Amino acid sequence: MLRYLNITNLALIEQVQIEFKPGLNLLSGETGSGKSIIIDALGLLQGERGSADLIRGGATRAVIEGMFDVEGNEPLLAILRETGMEGEGLDEGLVIRRELGTGSGRGRIFVNHQLANQALLRQIQPHIIDLHGQGDQQSLLHAEAQRDLLDAYAEAQPARQEVVARFEQLLGSVKRLETGQQSETERLQSLDLLHFQIEELESAGLIAEEEEALNEERRRLANGERIANLSHEAFALLYEDEGAILTQLGGVQRRMAELSSLDSTLQPTFDQLTTARHTIEDLAFQLRDYLQELQISPARLQEVEDRLAELDRLKRKYGGPVSSLIEKREALRRQRDELLHHEERREALRREVEQDLAAYQVAAAALTAQRLDGIDRLQAAVVAELADVALPQARWEVRWKRIDSSPLGERLTALGVASDLWPRRSGAEAIEFYFSANPGEELRPLGAVASGGELSRLMLILKTIIAPTLFPRTLIFDEIDTGIGGKVADAVGLRLKRLAATNQVLCVTHQSLIARYADAHFQVSKAVVEGRTLTDVAELDREGRIEELARMIGGAEVTSLARRHARELLRA
Repeated sequence: MLRYLNITNLALIEQVQIEFKPGLNLLSGETGSGKSIIIDALGLLQGERGSADLIRGGATRAVIEGMFDVEGNEPLLAILRETGMEGEGLDEGLVIRRELGTGSGRGRIFVNHQLANQALLRQIQPHIIDLHGQGDQQSLLHAEAQRDLLDAYAEAQPARQEVVARFEQLLGSVKRLETGQQSETERLQSLDLLHFQIEELESAGLIAEEEEALNEERRRLANGERIANLSHEAFALLYEDEGAILTQLGGVQRRMAELSSLDSTLQPTFDQLTTARHTIEDLAFQLRDYLQELQISPARLQEVEDRLAELDRLKRKYGGPVSSLIEKREALRRQRDELLHHEERREALRREVEQDLAAYQVAAAALTAQRLDGIDRLQAAVVAELADVALPQARWEVRWKRIDSSPLGERLTALGVASDLWPRRSGAEAIEFYFSANPGEELRPLGAVASGGELSRLMLILKTIIAPTLFPRTLIFDEIDTGIGGKVADAVGLRLKRLAATNQVLCVTHQSLIARYADAHFQVSKAVVEGRTLTDVAELDREGRIEELARMIGGAEVTSLARRHARELLRA
């Protein structure tokens, strides 16, 4: 149940705080006073998209806060526990806060004082708010919406989700079989191309690390003369020249040997010098051996260049480095094997399609059974309510029929796979509501015979009996009185009053015959203050209700007769 609503800087609202009551809460006011802003604010709390355009002019941020009683609402508490949003203080209520920012200021969402996102709001919304907007009754005219309402009442959503999952699995296997059902000419052409590509990659003798090694060899061969000169010069300086480093170190070593014999503390220094001389000798001999083995071959350089050019060509043709060319070669081999064994593969794919089709049929049959059971119960429940909304002579029923065509079914037929039904994501049958408002008139599709007022009343009935919950929610009806008046409006008001005995109801209305039933009546008004238009919301006491009902009865000029009529409505 919605206890408090706080709105700051939203559209024409600068600051409004509303404390809603249990039972039937009515919002009324002149057209354009801002009632829709309250509904928009509640929509934002349930995860609808927000925009900086909604922020009041001159402000940089809009804030909408709602506090909800959630005691005993186990489905909601389970979601909060699962997402880590349970926290403390839920016994006092769940607080949802939505902030909208201008410019670079981003909007923020808080659930129970913790940062959240729109996805979470949409997840918890069905457990706290059910908002019925001004155009929702038109959805009753669409077969998809009628099917959804039946599934909700029959609690068939899990069965329907299973049908969707099986349909997607079947669709995937059908696509694979279609791909494998290529003509013999196409198969042979594909095999020829694969043979050529595999032969080209196999004859290349690809090695994963070869390219790096070839680049290193090319760099060495291209600079062979410079390498030889530098190596010879280094060897000469170390060993061959008249003043070579090793010759000079020999003289130093003899002197250090004599020094260490005279002063033993220099022995470690002499040992270090000896080690250094041996190291330099090893280095000189390594350079000598390197020079002897060094080969400068223009022919080998050309071979390396040719091999690198071949690798570059293959990389450009097939894409990626040499390692990916090796992976490509293996993938082509697998494709070739599949085409070579296409008969076995095709039969395996056909068996897969037949198994997936059988699984779909089982799921669809389970959904059909649930729907048929729900049809009988839904018809009885709706018919029992018709008299309460001033439709005592009306008849209403749910009809269904097997679907006799579907795109996927046609694809199965083309593949030669027999099916007892035509697979669709939504199940194997079409659902449609039929209605007759007057005796003697035949039942016809709802959209062909129902008026706007009749649609509003039917939607009210369906909203109150479909998908009942074990916990009270806030049901919001935005101008459900569209297209009705007189006795019919009074009947709708009475139905709302009865509904409010088990659920909190918020209703925006222009009808005094509906407003008379309010447990709490709020007036939405608009005024110009210091050159700015402001919307305000005030809860009405009994005298305020009389004045508002009189306005709703008589229009802009409230007369004594209208006031007397308003008092009679409240007394009645």
